Amino acid sequence: MVHLTSSIPFLLLATITTSSTIPLSKRAPPNIPSPAEALSLLSSITVAPQGPQDGYSRTLFPHWITIQGTCNTRETVLQRDGTNINAGSDCYPISGSWYSAYDGATWTKASDLDIDHMVPLSNAWKSGAADWTTEQRKTFANDLVNPQLIAVTDNVNQQKSDSGPEEWKPPLQSPRCNQRPTIANTPVCG
Repeated sequence: MVHLTSSIPFLLLATITTSSTIPLSKRAPPNIPSPAEALSLLSSITVAPQGPQDGYSRTLFPHWITIQGTCNTRETVLQRDGTNINAGSDCYPISGSWYSAYDGATWTKASDLDIDHMVPLSNAWKSGAADWTTEQRKTFANDLVNPQLIAVTDNVNQQKSDSGPEEWKPPLQSPRCNQRPTIANTPVCG
């Protein structure tokens, strides 16, 4: 059973209702459920108060692990979310372009992007990850299967920081952002 904070079901429902007629971007995170699937997931949620921040440290979520060869999670997301990506032998993108759904900016240097955990690691901690094993937290922090990781403008992601969807909204509220229905444990775009 999934236990989530009270703002997440509202966020999911709002995303579902505003997105049903908007086509998905070809560079969207993977496995975004249809509105019907998202509603089904929503019905399985048990709303619970957020737990404490006590004991949280970002280091408890091992992230940017090696995925394949020399490619880590960050580089894999940069390649997935970019267009015309050329990577060096170390897997780091040396050219390409990226669109940031949070602010509408297009970037041509990977160093101008952060990989955002749509559910901040601290928010996950307060929503139950404090009780997970290190392996479970590592899996969550490097999740390439669910729509959890997205390449976005670095300073916009830094403004978001550890804020959950109830506290932070992307500056761009365009259809490209609002059209991202997501599974119950990874809210996006407020």
